Amino acid sequence: MNPAQSSPRAAVQEVDVVVVGCGPVGALTANLLAARGISTLVVERSTAPHGQPRAFSCDDEALRIYQQAGLLDQIAGDLHQPERADYVNAAGRVFATIAFTEVDFGFGHAPLNFFDQPLLEQALRGGLDRFDHAELRLGTELVSLQQDADRVHLVLRDVVTDQVYPVRARYVLGCDGARSTTRTAVRIPLAGASYAEPWLAISGDVPPEGVRGEHTTFVCDWRRPAFVSPGARGSYRLEFMLQPGETEADMRQPATIAALVEPYVDPARFTVTRAVVYTFHHLIAERWREGRVFLLGDAAHQMPPFLGQGLCSGLRDAANLTWKLSMVLSGAADAALLDTYEAERRPHTAAMADTSVRLGRVFLARSRRAAWLRDTVLRAVQTVPRVRRFVRHFEFKPVPAYGRGLMAGGRQDGPVGTMFPQPWVGSAGSATSRPLDEVLGSGFAVIGRGVAASLPETPGLPVRAVVVHPAGTEVADRPAHEPDGGRVDVVDVDGAITAWLDRHRAEAVVLRPDRFVFAVAGPGGVDGVVRQLAVALGAPAAEPEPVR
Repeated sequence: MNPAQSSPRAAVQEVDVVVVGCGPVGALTANLLAARGISTLVVERSTAPHGQPRAFSCDDEALRIYQQAGLLDQIAGDLHQPERADYVNAAGRVFATIAFTEVDFGFGHAPLNFFDQPLLEQALRGGLDRFDHAELRLGTELVSLQQDADRVHLVLRDVVTDQVYPVRARYVLGCDGARSTTRTAVRIPLAGASYAEPWLAISGDVPPEGVRGEHTTFVCDWRRPAFVSPGARGSYRLEFMLQPGETEADMRQPATIAALVEPYVDPARFTVTRAVVYTFHHLIAERWREGRVFLLGDAAHQMPPFLGQGLCSGLRDAANLTWKLSMVLSGAADAALLDTYEAERRPHTAAMADTSVRLGRVFLARSRRAAWLRDTVLRAVQTVPRVRRFVRHFEFKPVPAYGRGLMAGGRQDGPVGTMFPQPWVGSAGSATSRPLDEVLGSGFAVIGRGVAASLPETPGLPVRAVVVHPAGTEVADRPAHEPDGGRVDVVDVDGAITAWLDRHRAEAVVLRPDRFVFAVAGPGGVDGVVRQLAVALGAPAAEPEPVR
């Protein structure tokens, strides 16, 4: 990785992709691109790490994406995984609980994780050091951009020296947040609503003996709704809705903060690291693409925080778009593949946002009568075992699935378009098992019991064959780290893959690089669905070879 700041260039710098913004979404996006050999320039206006614990939660899908980026080990050690989340009324009585220890969506990780954003950003930025073809340039902002048929022409400015210089890129990815300069530059408007109720967000550190509220809790007090929770590495997060007439200056007074946090942490042992007032939004960009410029994360969409999916949605954007860009840049797919980014991601993001809004309505009952009705109804319906399980096991969270896009038939059909599970598998010559994604490679994969050792020829489209054997099978020793093509044999140690195939009457399943199901195949049908994949990707694109 090159130094963070560079002197002005006499010649125009050429890169495959410029990523604007190096928060968690931008940093992850750059890592995913660089891991696929894409020359990547990341520009970030700040001259130093952000250093503030703003975002603080992620889910199992997010950890799976960090895993694909090769950074899970650097991130996982600093996570806090809550056992449950309680919804309590004004009297402190629990009327609903999500039991995270009982939830397993099958993706290989805990369903909810709290992190420290400065540590997360440090790990993600540090990941770029693995690549000579990735550069992070701090203290650099986007001034303007123009695009023609095959390039984006950017003007960047060094905020310290005030010097400007040009860069040319095949594509630009705007990961620069809610006030996106990239979105403004391509004149894409936002649509939606901003909520009038301001909130005070307090972050701080507290030793175990200073913790009074041990569990993640949504305090559904109609007078002052609140969210409180232990966090990563001895931190604690608290958020309180302001009442009419309260100002930010008043709420940030030490005495006010001490009174608010006192039921949950000992104020004498609580060190405040951040206290800010904010309002939340339900906004989405009119479109997520303008030619060769794409929007990701908060630049494309913003949602209420009640489901904890704001950052996660941005990470999903990165996981969806980066492998497609790589294929187009290498000539393995037609540029039309990039149209599937918004087609796939917008409906799922909208579903997450809508669920967050509905959950907020439960959380934010603003009168005594409305709160009483909510508590009474929720306690009553949870006497029905199926309803209780629906709440307790977090089943109201939208599943990771795409309705239309790059999949057999172009639309979701049964398992097609859904995310494939990640069980642990055994491998030849090893006494230990490991997560499935560790053997899939970074490209397409065909998983099944009857997968042939050689798949049909697909020039420019390596497809890995993953042959599944029953638990207890001694499989032949084969190279475990071939290129994305070739064959890998695995042992289905807990029967999860076999059960999935049986449930969907499939002999094999074709997975995309982001672990979503492209197609399922019956006996003898593997060759056909792999050829169908090659057709769906289109003829080799006319993009030049990626810059090295």
